[in-house]
This record gives sequence, C-alpha cells and structure tokens, in this order.
Amino acid sequence: MNVINENEIALCVRKAVEAYFQDLDGEKPCQIYEMVIRSVEKPLVEIAMHYAQGNQSKAAELLGINRNTLRNRLIKHQIR
Repeated sequence: MNVINENEIALCVRKAVEAYFQDLDGEKPCQIYEMVIRSVEKPLVEIAMHYAQGNQSKAAELLGINRNTLRNRLIKHQIR
C-alpha cells in the first residue's frame, strides 16, 4: 500500500490497526471503528484538558468541539 502525505498520528494509527489485523490470527475482527475511536479519544481529551490547564472552554476550542460535547466526553471517559 502506498501511503502519501500522512501525518505522524495517522501513521501510528495505521501501524496499530495493521498490527491488530495481523494479531487476529484468523479470528474475525469486529467493531474496529469503535475500538480505534475509544483508544484515541480518551488520551486526546486528557491532553487537551492538560494543555488548557483544566479550562473546559479552552480545551473544547482546541479540540474543535463545543463545551457540552467535551463535558459528555469527560463523563464518558471518567476524566476529571
């Protein structure tokens, strides 16, 4: 597969998902999209909150989501 102009994050995700498929050893994969989103979303929100020094409005702006969506993600991932 020829990969052109992917950023570092995309390359990490690509490698991790490819390794996941290789590790399946013939087993059928399921709900890969949800697995990847769950794996990426929590650390992303944690880092944004840290960078914004706990300010939810600033973190939401950094993430490009509204504050209510951020609050829902904080609850979902039990981030304080």
